[in-house]
This record gives sequence, structure tokens and C-alpha cells, in this order.
Amino acid sequence: MKNNVVLSVLALFLCATIASAQRPDIQYFRKYDQEGINVFEPSKKDTVTYDGFRIRIGGSFTQDFQSLTHENTANYVPVSGTNPVNKNLLYGIVKAEDSLSAPLTGFNLAMANLNFDFQIADGIRVSLENYMSSRHHSEFWVKGGYIQIDKINSVFPNKNTGWFDDNFRVKIGHFVPNYGDMQFRRTDGGNAMFNPFVENYIFDAFTTEIGGEVYAFLGADKNIMVMGGMTSGFINGNIENYPDANNSSGVVPTKKSPSIFGKLAYDKQISTDLRFRLSASVYNNSNSQRNTLYAGDRTGSHYFMVMEPALQANGTASTAAAQFTSGRFNPEVSNRVTTFMINPFIKWKGLEVFGTYEAISGSVYADVSGTAPDLTWEKRSYTQFSGEVIYRFLPREQVFAGLRYIGAGGEARNIRNADGSQAEISINRTAFAAGWFPTRNLLLKGEYVVQNYVDFPTADYRHEGTFGGFMVQAVVGF
Repeated sequence: MKNNVVLSVLALFLCATIASAQRPDIQYFRKYDQEGINVFEPSKKDTVTYDGFRIRIGGSFTQDFQSLTHENTANYVPVSGTNPVNKNLLYGIVKAEDSLSAPLTGFNLAMANLNFDFQIADGIRVSLENYMSSRHHSEFWVKGGYIQIDKINSVFPNKNTGWFDDNFRVKIGHFVPNYGDMQFRRTDGGNAMFNPFVENYIFDAFTTEIGGEVYAFLGADKNIMVMGGMTSGFINGNIENYPDANNSSGVVPTKKSPSIFGKLAYDKQISTDLRFRLSASVYNNSNSQRNTLYAGDRTGSHYFMVMEPALQANGTASTAAAQFTSGRFNPEVSNRVTTFMINPFIKWKGLEVFGTYEAISGSVYADVSGTAPDLTWEKRSYTQFSGEVIYRFLPREQVFAGLRYIGAGGEARNIRNADGSQAEISINRTAFAAGWFPTRNLLLKGEYVVQNYVDFPTADYRHEGTFGGFMVQAVVGF
């Protein structure tokens, strides 16, 4: 591990010591410990009193132990004419003539996040989020930063600002677009506190983009939320100029269109024991040089190297850092994308039910059909659905057990059947998990998982692929 990673981890523990002595409350804020579970957008009915400038140092640290085994039955395909090694061999297989499966057991690279939150005025806070160590980038990375404005009375002290302070919120900066509710339950590098399971969805809609969101909280209880947002459509800044001529794929010119997205949510605490939430989200980018909604995670999967080939297409060896999305699947819709997500959530006493239905449509520039000059820019489509049931019990819900099923599939790019037709693949995952919160800042969880790859052609290394086994994960969040 690099020296700067060691220093980063030491800095995390130093910050934890400081934070344990003083963790000031921040307005309109989601905490990083157990209290942040089942918090979606921070409530507009905040009870924290402003008493001046505050700094809150927080962070997360996650260590995994993995005991997973993967296997496939794909046909022999040489890497190249000069390298006859079977490119369909999975990572970790030593002797292909003996077995097409391999165990992947051991301690994974620990991941750590460092967060700074600043209360700079009444109803105005700033967030700076950082990755200190992760699978994809072991060095320190800034995830993003933004300003969130819930009150403007300090900006316009002599004006009537109640109309805004009571009902509106503005978020500006480099942040995760508020698309879907699954993002509030996903693992983000070292922050695995909010996820009852070890990993995220198979199609993982998560990125950071530069832009703004406007929220309206309606109703007497502020339990109806309407949000509209616009961002750059890129994970990083972009000042490039693109020519008006069609790109090399011959159908459309490369553009720099913004991402437009919106969300409608109803969240009601019906009684002391019963809470109901339903949200619907949409995200659209009509033409982008590289949109990363489904490829924006700069940390990586916590399932290390499962269903990864031993060698890449160019013959280089696979590595945990380069092949960092193990267990996930990128639908490859980076040049245009339209996607919808619906999320129901019900909590009755200790029982939680959370669901997802997602419909994705999009393309890369190379998704072209026809012959010149009569070319058409085609779209591919995917769906994903998930259901999870969690039961939390004992005082302060310090123990939980749960089951999650995910099914995802669609028209995968560059995957063809033997007859040359477009392959429609699917992947499903079943996971059982249990966890224990010794304190609100500590979580220990275990998971047993099985994931299957269906309808992948025989020439693809994921043909009849499967992996399964158990994971143990220790999490700190403060």
C-alpha cells in the first residue's frame, strides 16, 4: 500500500479521535453513523438551532473479508494469434485442465472516506467529501463539494424570506445527482453504514456532476418533495469545443448536452410505527461525449475480482484496481441516456421493505445500423428490479437480518449470439445479510451471496457464470 494511503488511514483515526470529543450538529444534514440510516433527502423540518460558524469532521472506514468462488463454462477463445492463452479463463484459475472455478479468499483493501461539513450561516452549509483509500484509486481523491441553501434570511436580513426558508432548498456544486432512492442505501467506498448488504446494485446508477438542484417541500408536514436539476453531464469539468460534423460513427455530431433530471417523492410518518415513502425519478442526457451515470464510481465494488477474466482483451493481466466493478455490469449508455426509477419504501416497527424498478434506454455513438448514407443511431434498453426485506430488532434496532434479490438485463453492447444477432443477457443476485451495531458508529455485518449470469454467449467469459460465498464487513462511521 502506498505511503500516502497509510497516512490517510492514520489521519482518519486522528479525525475520529477529534470527532468523538466534539461532533457539532449541522443543520439540514444526514449523519454518517447509524442515525443516517433510512434518511433520504434531509428533512426540511430541521430542529438544529444556528449559533454560529461550525466545522464537523466525519468519515467512514470499511474492511472486508471475502470468501467467494467463481466459475464459468465458456468456450476456448485465444487472446490473440500470438498469445494462445484462453481469454475466457477466470481470474485465479491456475490449471485450466483441472478446474474452471477458483476460490477468491482473503482480506480486501480497506476503503476510507473523509468528510468536512461547514455551517457557514443560518440554513447554509457546505460539504467537502473525499476518498482517502479505495480499490480503484488508492490515493487521496476529492469526491466533490457543494453548498446547500435552506434559508436566505442571513443573505437578505431585512426581507421577508419565510416563503423560501419554509419550503425551498437549493443545492449547487459538484455532487451526486438526486436520481433514485437506492443511492441513499448504497455503499460509497468506505461508507458502508447505510447499506444492509455488502454491495450495490448490478446496474449502479451513481456519479458526480457539476450543476444545481432546486427543491420544493410541500404540504403542512413537508412530506411532498418536488426536485428539478441540471448538471454538466460530465464527472469532471469540460471546456472542449466539438466540431459540428458528425463523429467517426457517422450519424450525429458529438455534443456537450446538460443532464436534466427530476424527482417526486411522498414521505409520510403515518403513525409512530408506520412510515411510507414512494418516489419516482427521471434522468436524461441527449448527447454527451462521456456521461458516467452508470460508470461514475471512483471507489469500486467490495466483491473483489469475481467473474473477472484472468487476461483482458489486449492480453494484459487483470488487476483489482483496473477491474474495479466486479459483480456489477455497465450498460454502456455513455453518449445518450434516458432512465426512470421508482422506489417504494415501507417501515412498520422493525420491518422494512424497499423496492426498485428501473428502465434504461441509451446508446454509445457506435450503436449504428444501416449503410451509409442511410445510417440510424439506435438505442439499447435494459431493466432492473430489486426487492429487499430487512428486520431490525433489539433496543435502538442494533441487530438486523435481511434478504435482497436483484434481477437486471437487456441488450448488452458488443455481445452477440453465435448467429450474429444482438444478445439479450440477464444477471440475478440473491443475498442474505445480518448485522450488529455495537454502538451507533460501529457496524459488523455478514453476507451470503449467489450471483448468476444468464444467456451470455458461449464465446463470452461470463457464459453460464456464477459466483457465491460469504463476506464479512466491519464499518466505522462518524
